[in-house]
Amino acid sequence: MHVDEWLQAIPATWVYVLVGVIIALESLGIPLPGEIMLVSAALLSSQGVVSPVLVGVYASAGAIVGDSIGYFIGYKGGAPLFDRLGRRFPRHFGPEQIAKAERLFHRYGVWAVFFGRFVALLRILVGPLAGALRLPYWRFLVANVSGGIVWAGGTTAAIYYLGVVADRWLKGFSWAGLALAVAAGLITTVVVKRRLARAAAPAPAAPQRSMSVTSRE
Repeated sequence: MHVDEWLQAIPATWVYVLVGVIIALESLGIPLPGEIMLVSAALLSSQGVVSPVLVGVYASAGAIVGDSIGYFIGYKGGAPLFDRLGRRFPRHFGPEQIAKAERLFHRYGVWAVFFGRFVALLRILVGPLAGALRLPYWRFLVANVSGGIVWAGGTTAAIYYLGVVADRWLKGFSWAGLALAVAAGLITTVVVKRRLARAAAPAPAAPQRSMSVTSRE
């Protein structure tokens, strides 16, 4: 069962709660499919199953709260925390991933918190790593809140409107799409038949040239 099918099987209130909780857990450093949950819920909102506004609100709240909790976990745990996580989850918290995230923090500072929300690897690391690197919390909070709202609200709005447009397009596709498909099939058939006829036609006879053969004794 896909995520969207699973979400359709539960009440709308639990969809909002699950979206917020899973995004919050992902943001505080647990590798979970928060973005997949958000996209699936946004697609459901385009079908009228849930409210797009509430999906965006719960997702934003989960991202902000989760990142803040992750910040304080990283602040308290520091480097030893990432060493333990690296041994348990080498794919997400290995030395290479941590070093890459640290380079981004040192290069972009607080902007790494804002744009990290849009990158799968940094979305998990940005909160704990900001705390471990002792980034001032007020600067982290500003970037965290703005990044969480833009990411969650923007993703929900984009997927919602894409879903609405796609649904309208598919509904109007029946007759127009059928006509286009038939026309394309006829044109393709004619072109293929012509090419096959040309390939099957005998090649023109080449002019005969006299050739002298020299025999060796």
